[in-house]
Amino acid sequence: MVTLSVIVPFFNVEPYAPDALRSLRANAREDFEFLLVDDASTDGTPEVLARAEREAQDLPGSVRVLRHDANQGLATARNTGLDAARGTFVTFLDGDDWLAPGHLARLVAAAEALGVDFVRTDHVQCTGRVRTVQRAPVGPRDVALDPRAAILPAGRPTSVDYAYAWAGVYHRRLLDRGLLHFRPGLRTAEDRPWIWRLHREAESFAAVGLLGVFYRRGVATSLTQIGDVRQLDFLRAFDQVIEETAADREAAAFLPKAVRTYCAIIAHHLSHAQGGKGDAHAEGGKRFEPAVAKMLRSMSADALRRLPRPLVEDALNSMDADRAARLRALRRRFPRPARRPAARPAPAAPAGVAAR
Repeated sequence: MVTLSVIVPFFNVEPYAPDALRSLRANAREDFEFLLVDDASTDGTPEVLARAEREAQDLPGSVRVLRHDANQGLATARNTGLDAARGTFVTFLDGDDWLAPGHLARLVAAAEALGVDFVRTDHVQCTGRVRTVQRAPVGPRDVALDPRAAILPAGRPTSVDYAYAWAGVYHRRLLDRGLLHFRPGLRTAEDRPWIWRLHREAESFAAVGLLGVFYRRGVATSLTQIGDVRQLDFLRAFDQVIEETAADREAAAFLPKAVRTYCAIIAHHLSHAQGGKGDAHAEGGKRFEPAVAKMLRSMSADALRRLPRPLVEDALNSMDADRAARLRALRRRFPRPARRPAARPAPAAPAGVAAR
């Protein structure tokens, strides 16, 4: 019997993959399986994974490398791992991050003791040599909670804003219910509709104070560091959040939170697209490509128009002045296209005259 399936996608992370793999070795157990998904890497990552698979013969548990013929993105790579998973519990790790020794055993023990659908954990953010503890925004710890109750309030960070799939562990019953798969093809923000769905559909969850995941920031190949068109997938991701939340039985309560978050994320991206040749994607000198910055503005304006206008106004009124002004300016710059007047019907032809 497999107690835990650990799904680890890899794409062009040759410098970092050995750290991730060493950390998995330090967490190996007879009833754990590690599913290493190579998303068609073009650097030395496939060789690193092949060597890890050979060396894993001496480890307890099992290691399997699953390979894509073409790059399909993180969401689809995770789905490949989910389709192969046999464990009672499932968790994730990204190929450029790593785990503390023994973290997975502690995580499973917490999930078994609490008996909930899923468990969320804190993590350590690593930027260069700087280590920062990031806490899951859930107040009560080590007790079973209602996932729906953790969506609100709208005005402060809650569990749906802590959208890291690898910061937790998930019972197989969620996989069997179809709640753990990601929207195929999403290349950024894939965790957003996923975490919202979990909190709307699961029956119980808990937060625990385990610090065992080390999240590496500033990796050059990470999509958070790249300013091409793939960044714009956040719009599709949040459109999905809005659509699914609008269909929920408590849509009136949850939609203000979803709309406020969507507006805040749009403002965040706009702040990194300053216009002209220097379209800056500010963190660490990142930049949007000029054509992508233009698309960002146009598509963001369209997104704002699709959202319920009263909820957008409430969201803007709750923001700081700079972000609100940025979104209002965007709406003025890209106004709703004027409707063309309906064409008048052609006059009827006089009797005896054929219509041309």
